[in-house]
Amino acid sequence: MAKVTIDGTEYETDGMSSDAKAQIQNVMYCDRKLEELKNEAAVIQTARNAYARSLSEMLAGDPEKAN
Repeated sequence: MAKVTIDGTEYETDGMSSDAKAQIQNVMYCDRKLEELKNEAAVIQTARNAYARSLSEMLAGDPEKAN
């Protein structure tokens, strides 16, 4: 007796059609993928910040290093 909440309403999945269950699976897949992409974006942002900080330090310490 699995339950799912959609737009604030709780539904029993046991009585749902196979098409409705498939749509639930599709929504869950999209939610997982969005979470993965958010995590990947955080990693990329962290790397970008490190590169920018490194470049800033290079330029501040010795402008010739930028050449």
